[in-house]
Amino acid sequence: MDLATLAGIVVVLGAVFASLVMEGASPTSILLLPPIVLVVVGTVGAAVAGGFVSDLKVVGRQTARAFTAKAPQSDAAVVDLVSMADTARREGLLALEERLRDIEDPFLRQGIEMTVDGTDADEIHDVLHARISTKRRQDRLGIKFFADMGGYAPTIGIIGTVIGLIHVLGNLSSPATLGALIASAFVATLWGVMSANAIWLPLSNKLKRLSEVECAHLELLLEGVLAVQSGTSPRVVEKRLQAVLSAELDAPTATEAA
Repeated sequence: MDLATLAGIVVVLGAVFASLVMEGASPTSILLLPPIVLVVVGTVGAAVAGGFVSDLKVVGRQTARAFTAKAPQSDAAVVDLVSMADTARREGLLALEERLRDIEDPFLRQGIEMTVDGTDADEIHDVLHARISTKRRQDRLGIKFFADMGGYAPTIGIIGTVIGLIHVLGNLSSPATLGALIASAFVATLWGVMSANAIWLPLSNKLKRLSEVECAHLELLLEGVLAVQSGTSPRVVEKRLQAVLSAELDAPTATEAA
């Protein structure tokens, strides 16, 4: 489990509550149920309205992955692929059949199974590349969903503030209560902006980063399977995969490139 996402969210929320204490205010002053319910439920509803009900299953899995997924161990995969290339070179492709039961990665297992079955390299490439493309499309659902929530949340918060101010205007005959009512009205805007920048947008960025790393790992596996299938020398396979791995680590993300 990668704790970066959970730790980051906790740090941001902790900083907000710490600043309240430092200002002499009570942290419970922003723990008001009506604005929290409005912002959270309203934001989720707005994001759902922009997609299909079937998307929610994918989004649910993506949410769990944002908190629990680990970065793939590409270095270990390179070692395994080089070993398979050596076995295939010395004993033939059929010798890899005994190693299939020890392969935990379903993507790599499928590639090696197709190799053992004598599948053409182009067909192996097409099948595995299609799986990578499908994964990218599914990942984009979660990325977009939380990015949309990050965009909707501040506006939903403003709606909550307007509702609160309407309540304030209805109680102008009670000046003693106006201060508390106005403060309460702005809590919705606080939760809208805070949830967007402390939770929803970070989750979107985490899923985007995770998708980049995992798809790069699958591309590495695809390159290795094709090298094994072609009977390439283990030493050449290692150099080729290390070059691919280095290129993936050095490549800037879309944000960095901008």
